[in-house]
Amino acid sequence: MRHRLDLAEPLLRDRAHASGIAQIRRQVMDEFEVVLTQMPYVGGAASRMTDFFMRLIGFIAISRVLRRHGVSPSLIGDIERETYRAQLLIEPAADRLAEGRQFMSPENRRRLREQAAHSASEAHQREFPDDFVYEFVEPGPGDRFEFGINYTSCGFCKFAARHGDQAILPNICGLDVDAYAVRGIHLERTQTLAGGARHCDFRFSSLQADDNDVDSVCPTAPLHC
Repeated sequence: MRHRLDLAEPLLRDRAHASGIAQIRRQVMDEFEVVLTQMPYVGGAASRMTDFFMRLIGFIAISRVLRRHGVSPSLIGDIERETYRAQLLIEPAADRLAEGRQFMSPENRRRLREQAAHSASEAHQREFPDDFVYEFVEPGPGDRFEFGINYTSCGFCKFAARHGDQAILPNICGLDVDAYAVRGIHLERTQTLAGGARHCDFRFSSLQADDNDVDSVCPTAPLHC
């Protein structure tokens, strides 16, 4: 989180025209402690969604503090997305691309099918009601994606509803495309639960770019959130 704030500081000065940066940093770290106590337990290392909570929950703390300082949700989203992308790009490209190939691999797809079925089971939902629920999607005739995931229940949506963070929830959605793009994966998404849809439609395909060029293809256009 401290490193993330280091990366965000120039954006806070230039884009949000924020003053009292030292105070904002202290407030964010204090709020981060609060957020950590609020973070739901969804199964620890046995759940793939634990990593999503751990990676992204800190942005809730940043959003809450910046909202109190009068920064608009849309600007907060831009700042957080640029900050997250800068942090992701610190990892060597070879390592990131290897992670992407592993994610797209047949072996991981088999695991995702199993995990999706488990997430939707009555026993899992009863034990971990704050977890995500999702289903694996195979491409059909004419589809251009390699596989997909439909999230029918979102852990962050549940978190936001419980703690009054609905206004900043789309900022969390906005982090997804860059997180996959820096790993050589194209994510197409046309709707989200946070935006009122019945499910989030994640569709994945490998980016057609040279390894040396993949960092330049990270999109900057607004997402459908």
